[in-house]
Amino acid sequence: MSDFETSWALSRKRFVDEVSDLDTEQLRWRLHPGTLSIGEMALHVAGVEVSFATQLLGLERSAMQERLKAAATEGVVNDHPFPFEESEIDAEQVHKALAQARHLAEQVIIEPSAEILSKQIKSALGPVITGDGALARLAFHPAYHQGQAYLVRNAPGFPQAQR
Repeated sequence: MSDFETSWALSRKRFVDEVSDLDTEQLRWRLHPGTLSIGEMALHVAGVEVSFATQLLGLERSAMQERLKAAATEGVVNDHPFPFEESEIDAEQVHKALAQARHLAEQVIIEPSAEILSKQIKSALGPVITGDGALARLAFHPAYHQGQAYLVRNAPGFPQAQR
């Protein structure tokens, strides 16, 4: 088990635990206009994992993986529209995206080769980084958004779960 995997597994589990019991209304709710909903955060987390893993593995992306990769940046670090319409964001979409991204990320983070660690890729924020830098970012990224999701879930006005 790599140090990257240890950190990533912990932070990702906490993020998934934070969002996995939410219904559609809760996944789409915004704390403020112009901020990400928790569902968008989840697709963004999956998107960064898809982006980094497919670049590090040299894989072509499917149409859905291209959309997820776009969620790493579009509407998050720029003013472009988020690549998923609100109507598409529900628990099934979030769970599928996170599962697909996990499968890809595990291929690079569990036992990264020297080639993976030294490969240069484009980061979500734009600069070229090494695989080592990509894995460091993957290790903390879900925790960053887990904290945000926790705050959103506990904000006044957050919808109560549908029974």
